[in-house]
Amino acid sequence: MTKYIETPINESITSELKAGDYVYITGTIYTARDAAHKRLYEAMLEKKEVPFPLKNSIVYYLGPTPAKEGQVIGSAGPTTSSRMDKYTPLLLDNGLIGMIGKGKRSKEVITAMKKNKAVYFAAIGGAGALLSKCIKKSEVIAYDDLGTEAIRELYVEEFPVIVVIDSEGNNLYETEPQKYSK
Repeated sequence: MTKYIETPINESITSELKAGDYVYITGTIYTARDAAHKRLYEAMLEKKEVPFPLKNSIVYYLGPTPAKEGQVIGSAGPTTSSRMDKYTPLLLDNGLIGMIGKGKRSKEVITAMKKNKAVYFAAIGGAGALLSKCIKKSEVIAYDDLGTEAIRELYVEEFPVIVVIDSEGNNLYETEPQKYSK
């Protein structure tokens, strides 16, 4: 099923999203990769404020290439999500409700997703130049010293993703291969 959602999202929205749904996201999302996740995690452990509101937010695992003249952002394809897995349960417990990346997630992340009614979206790897056309604004808001891994606030319009793991733990990475293994 195809759905259009606007950020911020909440549990009433995530409960309606099912594994396999095509979703177009409009609104503010945030970027964070490995190094930024480590800093967010450490800040939360130390009870310090994080640089963006986690509650009902979506994080895109992205380290964009530099923007060419006249562009908002360079190529904006997803990075492998599993590299953030050791940090993700704490972020989910503190309000994060959506993640965009590529690849499988650990059992611990899926358990935390179910507990917090969160969803995991996949963006198409290798399509970063096309995905960047859906990004209308990009601003570094934290950890500028990390370069491409700095946290950015993005405004996206009809950003295309697929629900890979829904808030009930249904997981396309498990169910779809089973259909073809017989």
